[in-house]
Amino acid sequence: MAKWMLVPIIVVLMGYVVVSLVRGVVTFLRASREEIDNPGEGPSPNQLRQNQLMFARVKYQGLAVLVVIILLAASR
Repeated sequence: MAKWMLVPIIVVLMGYVVVSLVRGVVTFLRASREEIDNPGEGPSPNQLRQNQLMFARVKYQGLAVLVVIILLAASR
């Protein structure tokens, strides 16, 4: 795989990280407001969704780091 192909992959993964982060923060704010208005038992659907989005962010960050490591290894 050519080194120049890895750069767009990194950019796309960074975009996924940003989108996941923003969506997770918005869901977190909704869940916080929901918890203040209606305290209940157990996690709410918004809290579960926030957890999924934050896990997606970590996954995309990990993939981006892996691509950077491959790019650095290929440049030597």
